[in-house]
Amino acid sequence: MKLVTILFVMFALLLASLPVAFSLGGLGLGMLLAEGFSPLMAPQAILSTLDGFILLAVPLFLLMSNVLLYGGCGKDLYSAVQAWVGHWPGGLAIATIVSCGIFAAISGVSVATAATIGVVAIPEMISRGYNKNFVYGLLAAGGTLGILIPPSLPMIVYGFITEESVISLFLAGIGPGIFLIGLFILYSIIYAHVFGGYTPTEKASWDERLRHSIKVAPTIALAALILGGIYSGIFTPTEAAAVGFALSMILTVVIMRSLSMANFKKAIFEAMVTTAAILIIIAGAKIFGKAITLYRIPQDISQLIQTYVDSKTLFIIVVCVVLIAMGLVFETLSMVLIMVPVLLPAAMSMGIDPIWFGIFMVVMVECALITPPVGLNLYVIQSVANAKLGEVAKGVLPFLLLMLFTVFVMYVWSDLVLYIPFKL
Repeated sequence: MKLVTILFVMFALLLASLPVAFSLGGLGLGMLLAEGFSPLMAPQAILSTLDGFILLAVPLFLLMSNVLLYGGCGKDLYSAVQAWVGHWPGGLAIATIVSCGIFAAISGVSVATAATIGVVAIPEMISRGYNKNFVYGLLAAGGTLGILIPPSLPMIVYGFITEESVISLFLAGIGPGIFLIGLFILYSIIYAHVFGGYTPTEKASWDERLRHSIKVAPTIALAALILGGIYSGIFTPTEAAAVGFALSMILTVVIMRSLSMANFKKAIFEAMVTTAAILIIIAGAKIFGKAITLYRIPQDISQLIQTYVDSKTLFIIVVCVVLIAMGLVFETLSMVLIMVPVLLPAAMSMGIDPIWFGIFMVVMVECALITPPVGLNLYVIQSVANAKLGEVAKGVLPFLLLMLFTVFVMYVWSDLVLYIPFKL
């Protein structure tokens, strides 16, 4: 009964348009007071959360992605990939997906990935005759790779709240990330063959390929340095973010000379606003998490699941349905912060690896990024393309199904997630 009441109050607050951070924090504080716990637990929970070293990676990765976004790195990256694969059937679509994957490996931010590649790819693909709904869906879905291919902000937050290794999470995201890129490319090729309607791109000369490759080489080197430094143990994720931000400044200011002072100020301001929003949500969720722990709600849910859900398969199906439903009204980090403390104990009691569960959560959060009415990537592409939200949502449906298929493959073949971090 307590759980039903808490959920009812939480949804009532959210439907009343109270921001997520204040809904969670206020409800958590009210729960503490209702049971006679000290209200000092709330500020103590916030302080113990926000002084975490690993959370420094959030503003640093945001700064790096914004500097690269405003520095025009996406255009050079897209041109280089297009020079190599643009003449293939569906070549521009393939170039778009690969560019999203590479930029995702640098930024760790979904919205920045969608916006950076979308600005360049959308007019180019539509001018070549690609169906606009397909183009919008491709970019919105391609942008979600920003939180699956490491580094990833949701993985950092998941590792922080569960005390799991962020590096193990990053390594675990590589397999599903490459698999999902492969699915997107395969679908794009099939779509191009079946529906056609586009103007093929002429094959680039070797001189042109070399010129574009040289131009984009520093950006690729930046991605390789960040990922290589993390996986080899040279950098922690936070240190890698700091190094990445410094090198992105050198790249865009010194080497490319493409970042103006006005755009640099925009990059800092947007990173500041996003960081503040993320940290406030984390603070509110921490108070709520403290309260539900003291109320023993995770244990009650685990017992309820063990009583009525008698198989791991059914548990995963139920969680998928719940997360898809939540994705209709919650943004990504809110889903992670609200559901992980509740679901992870139940998942572990059923023998599910916490690293696997983290990647599963990230893929489901990817789905939330492209489901209306609050899917952020839909609004990013709508803004970039000056399109209708319905057009973007219609184009994204096949890619949403491919993401759910990836979850199925992850379940039946867990090594897709766990082989690289634990067996390689």
